[in-house]
Amino acid sequence: MREQVRVACAQVEPLVFDRDATLDKLESVAADVAAKGAKLVLFPETFVPVYPSSRWAHALAVSGKGGKELWARLARASVTVPSAETDRIGAIAKQHALVVAVGVNELDGGTLYNTLLVFTPDGELALRHRKLMPTNHERMVWGLGDGSGLETIDTGLGRVGGLICWENFMPLARAALYESGLDIYLAPTADDSESWQESVRHIAREARAFVLSCCVYQRASSYPDDVPIAEGPDLLGRGGSAVVGPDGEYLAGPLWDEERILFADLDPDLLFAERQRFDAAGHYSRPDVLHLEVRPL
Repeated sequence: MREQVRVACAQVEPLVFDRDATLDKLESVAADVAAKGAKLVLFPETFVPVYPSSRWAHALAVSGKGGKELWARLARASVTVPSAETDRIGAIAKQHALVVAVGVNELDGGTLYNTLLVFTPDGELALRHRKLMPTNHERMVWGLGDGSGLETIDTGLGRVGGLICWENFMPLARAALYESGLDIYLAPTADDSESWQESVRHIAREARAFVLSCCVYQRASSYPDDVPIAEGPDLLGRGGSAVVGPDGEYLAGPLWDEERILFADLDPDLLFAERQRFDAAGHYSRPDVLHLEVRPL
């Protein structure tokens, strides 16, 4: 990373179960952030077409409660790779000269995956990472990912890679990204807890990289009436998106309880300053003692 770059975290709500309308919203947000000078935008975990909140995903595990039909509804609105939908996102990235990183429900055969897609400013789909391990109720929704996306890519802005939600707690997965070289670390998530903030600040200090954490924002009132949602507050996901510098300090956010876009300007001098004393993949790595092997598939 050699030049200062403006980035954006789009804490925005999808059009629930509507893939095409959600992509319309992605296009609108991309135009907005590009007009405001951003060169990279991150959307939340499985933004397209929705994150399966535990308030309704419990139905997937209960026989006779419409769970199969609900999963099928999610599958029909999901994204295959490649497809007309990925072509469209690539075209949006190219039109606005943006790095577009978006979480999607990816349909491959008869299985859904929680996937992070990263498109470069020339419209190329340069990175596809499937979440390695679904958490708790998510195991009724998604299959297990693999190691093929445990890498970073050169975007022209710097080296970019990412992990999804709680796989950020997996030390070896993080180490794989560090060894691949990392300037901007993407952490789309559905974890809207205060403790998540402690984690992303630690990861920024550990990686000595900029961390973008874009969190799910959802309201029960935005769902179709026929989706069974358990009792509780209207907010199913209250956000908490943030941009953190390599010193662990906030550059933007955290943003709670509203739909809004966060912007931050990333200064490469801060990367170099923080790596003087600690560089996880460089002078502090001790490859003579420690070795990590990643099996991509």
